[in-house]
Order: sequence, then C-alpha cells, then structure tokens
Amino acid sequence: MDRFDNIPEIALDWLRAGRNVALATVVETWGSAPRRVGAQLAISDEGAIEGSVSGGCVEGAVVAEALEALDDGAPRMLEYGVSDGDAFAVGLACGGTIRVMVEPVGPVLPVAVLEELVAARAARERVAVVSSPGDGPRRLVRAGFEQRLRMDRSGFEEDGSFVTIHNPPLRMIVVGAVHIAQALVPMARLAGFDPLLVDPRPAFGSSERFPGEKILEDWPDEAVASLGLDARTALVLLTHDPKLDDPALKAALRSDVFYIGALGSTRTHAKRVARLEEDGFSGEEIARIHAPVGLDIGAAGPAEIAVSVLAECLMVLRKG
Repeated sequence: MDRFDNIPEIALDWLRAGRNVALATVVETWGSAPRRVGAQLAISDEGAIEGSVSGGCVEGAVVAEALEALDDGAPRMLEYGVSDGDAFAVGLACGGTIRVMVEPVGPVLPVAVLEELVAARAARERVAVVSSPGDGPRRLVRAGFEQRLRMDRSGFEEDGSFVTIHNPPLRMIVVGAVHIAQALVPMARLAGFDPLLVDPRPAFGSSERFPGEKILEDWPDEAVASLGLDARTALVLLTHDPKLDDPALKAALRSDVFYIGALGSTRTHAKRVARLEEDGFSGEEIARIHAPVGLDIGAAGPAEIAVSVLAECLMVLRKG
C-alpha cells in the first residue's frame, strides 16, 4: 500500500542527500482541523516541503520558523490563532488555535532516532517518538502508550512531553469473495486500509470480479498464518461457511486484531458461538466478534452492508 504519511522517510532521504531537515508536528489544534494531532511537515534548508500541518493557512509561517530553527539548531513551539475567515477558507466551520512543534533533525531530533523510526515503520512495528519539553531528549519507544497506539492518538503527556504515534498502515483481511466484498474492498482502500481478499474458490476470487486487488487462493487459516495478525488488522468473514470462516476466526480470537466481524443472522451466530465454546473459547473471547457484522443502519443490498461494516470497523478503531 502506498503510504500517505511517509514524512519520516522523506526527511531521512533528504538528510542522506546532504540537506539539513526539520520536522514540524501538529501538537494541538481546533476540533475540526484538516490535519490531526501528530500530522507532520518536512522542511529542508532549501525550502522544499512535504506533508502539511494545516489546510494551507499556516504552512508559510511554519516554513519560515523552521528555516530559522535550522540556522540556530533550536526547537520551536509555535502557536497560531486562526481567524474565522481563515478557518472558513480551509474548509472549517470555525476558527481556533493550532500549535506546531518544530524539531531540526540532528541538533534536536537525533539522526539515529529518525533512522530507527524509518526501519520500524518498514517492519510494521508500532512505535512512538517521545519529545521531551524544550530541547530535552528525543527517543523512540516500543513499550508503553498502549492506549495511544490503540487509538492512533498522538498527544501531550502529564509531564509536558509530546508523544508522536507511528502505527503501521491499517489492513483489512476479507474472507470470502462474495458480492458484499466487491463493494467493501474498494471502500476499505479509500478509507486508508490495505485490503487483502482470501478465498480458496477460484470462481469467486477471480481478477475479473476483483480487478487490481490482491487475492489469496488459500484456505483462510493458512492465509492468515502467512499474513500475520496484529493490532492494525481487521478481519471480516463473509462466507457463511463454517469450513472457511471458523479456522480464520479461531486464529483471530487468539491474536491482537482490533476488529473481528462475521456475516450471518442471529441464529447463525448462535451456532457459531456454540462451536467456539465446544472448542474451549471463553465468553470474553467470543464477545470480541461483531456479529451480525456491521452497524445496524437498516442496510439493504451488498453496497449498503459494506458501508455498515466499514463504519463499524472504524468506530471500533477510533472509539474502542
């Protein structure tokens, strides 16, 4: 999947090309801002930029401050009051305040930390960069901040340090190349997921029905074992067939996937629960399954059901 948030990688590339680089990170903003807290902008000493910290209303001022920071090697904590007019111009309903932290790479953010961050991101590791107040130490951590990592939420800690969360790209493994999947897979991709389709039946999982998508013609348990199941993965089961759904479901219940959804009626799910109980799964483990899958929005037809599934998946991701 092409990453939309590859600012650390760009910053490291620039650094290796002999440029001086600063990273600007959104640390606080109005509620309806176009960029979330944790969004980043890379600025080179030549004035090149990648990424953004707003809808365009403060980028120019941030770049000017970043160039000064590159000259003196000191961090900056910038605060901008955004007028109602400026806010409206970038598509917001109201004005507010945006705070941006600028860190020159090298003098403030160690090059070794940036290199370690880029390597961790390539390996799909969940990590955080902790920036102490002012010119205090910057470090990459792999343990702690579980709630922030789970909710994908950067922010300030009580001690005044700022935690920038770096999670792997989201994945959605869809078991069952059925009609709903034809709508769900492209929707998931638009929402930022890397969708993977699993179905051992060639007639279902064909490139004609799913053009351009990655399709694994494996048994679901073998597929999820090869792909791996982590806390940035959602599993959606759509086959109605216990021979296909249950092996993948059991693997998911023993993993850290953040969402498990299974298609089927209330009666179908009751039979599923009974099978899982016979296999030794606890009520708490089984309760992780969202079934019947999707938010109850009165969906009719495959496309509307796909909308309800994706909405429920995002709700669990963002709200827990």
